[in-house]
Amino acid sequence: MPTVLVIDDEDMVRLVLRQFLERQSMTVVEAEDGEEGLRLLRANAVDLVICDLIMPRADGIGTIMNIRRLMPAMKIIAISGGGRSHAMELLKVAEQMGADHVLGKPFTRDQLLAVVARCLPGHPMTVRSSARSG
Repeated sequence: MPTVLVIDDEDMVRLVLRQFLERQSMTVVEAEDGEEGLRLLRANAVDLVICDLIMPRADGIGTIMNIRRLMPAMKIIAISGGGRSHAMELLKVAEQMGADHVLGKPFTRDQLLAVVARCLPGHPMTVRSSARSG
C-alpha cells in the first residue's frame, strides 16, 4: 500500500486529498507546511509527496528543493491555487526545481488520480479515461 505525504496549509484541501487517496487504498500522512512535511518525510516511508506551493513558514518551492536534496528519487506533485495571479508561474518554477508533475487548483479528482497513477505506476487506480492533467 503506497504512502502519500500531503503538504498543504489548508485543512479542507488536505481532507479532500486524503479522501481521494484513501479510496485508492493509499495511506496518507498530512503536514500543514514544509517544515512539518520534511519532518514527516524523514520519519515515514513515503512513496509520493503532494506539496502546495504557497504556505507559511516553509513554502513549497523550498520544500521541493529540500526533498530533492534529501531524496533525489522521490516523486513529487506540486499544487497551487489557480485563483492567485502568480500561481501558474510558481508551478513552472516548481517543475524547474524538481516537481515531477504540477496541478493548478482547482483540479478534479480524476486529474489528480491520473497524475498520481503516473507517479505510482505499479498501484492500480480507478481513473476515468477522460482525465487530463498537467
